Amino acid sequence: MSSSLQAFLVAIEMAERQRDAARQALQDVRRGQQSAQRQFDQLQGYSEEIQGRWGAQEGMEVKPEVMHHQYQFMDRLGHAIGMQTGVLDEHAGRVQAAEQHLLQAELRLASLKKVVDKRRCEQELLQARREQKQTDERAAIQSARTDRRPLGEE
Repeated sequence: MSSSLQAFLVAIEMAERQRDAARQALQDVRRGQQSAQRQFDQLQGYSEEIQGRWGAQEGMEVKPEVMHHQYQFMDRLGHAIGMQTGVLDEHAGRVQAAEQHLLQAELRLASLKKVVDKRRCEQELLQARREQKQTDERAAIQSARTDRRPLGEE
């Protein structure tokens, strides 16, 4: 195996490690995104539950202070939901970047493997040509020996 081919094999090994690291990073980022989505869903569900409770009590008389606190609480909850929406957007960007990084790593690995395959084919073809040349030379030598023998020695 040529040193050039050996260097490509080392490069492939490195590219495989980089691809595996990129794949792991993508999985980690996706887990973070899923966690952020669960938090968003919890906040959204809690908000809907609270609004549902207060909607069922519309016929009841509620003190103005209680209503004021309720509105303040719902405003804070709405703010938290808005912030979590921003977190989800950030996670979506991270996932997209990690997917792009993994794609680039896979493309690099595939191109290196293609180069190695091409080099191996070239080496095999070169070796086959050498062997054919040696076979032709042996046949020519054998033929020359046969031609040099006197007619009666065959």
